[in-house]
Amino acid sequence: MKVLALNGSPDSGGNVEFLLDKVLSFCAQKGAEVDKVKVLDVLNQHKWFPCINCSSPCNQSCFKGTDMEVVFDKMRAADCIILCSPVYYGTVSGILKCFWDKTGTLRGEKALVGKKAAAITSGHGIFGGQETTLRALHDMALIQGMSIIGDGSAEFDAGHHGVASSGNARSHSYALQRCEILASRIMS
Repeated sequence: MKVLALNGSPDSGGNVEFLLDKVLSFCAQKGAEVDKVKVLDVLNQHKWFPCINCSSPCNQSCFKGTDMEVVFDKMRAADCIILCSPVYYGTVSGILKCFWDKTGTLRGEKALVGKKAAAITSGHGIFGGQETTLRALHDMALIQGMSIIGDGSAEFDAGHHGVASSGNARSHSYALQRCEILASRIMS
């Protein structure tokens, strides 16, 4: 199984990446081929950072010859894509949203239809927008025709929307437990 993670956080080594690395580690232990993309690095190569809808269907002119094409190939090949974002004003980071807006070409190809999608987020406080951010990540995946994987399994419980933490993720025992459960769901 190929698991691709799209990290929409600008913070290397921050809470979102910490949780993501936990999930990827568990997936790798279960035999998955894992890959992680820092979305900001990919976007920094573009002529236009946000999608300006310059053509419909997308003619790919803003990202031709950049790593965006490489990432799109990885997305086409992945069995599961994990979308990750810190909470920014109750929703996903502008970084991830700018990236995802450019996936129109994949939608036109129906390249992601039926693939598994999972979500990870972290916010500073309890009730800090984690659930609305997870739902935004789910909406992004659903529009592509992906199948949402939550963080529940028969061995543990019915689960929730995905992995979320508040404050320091490294000491958030519940979020750390959910990382392993989410990995189990991804790999099932």
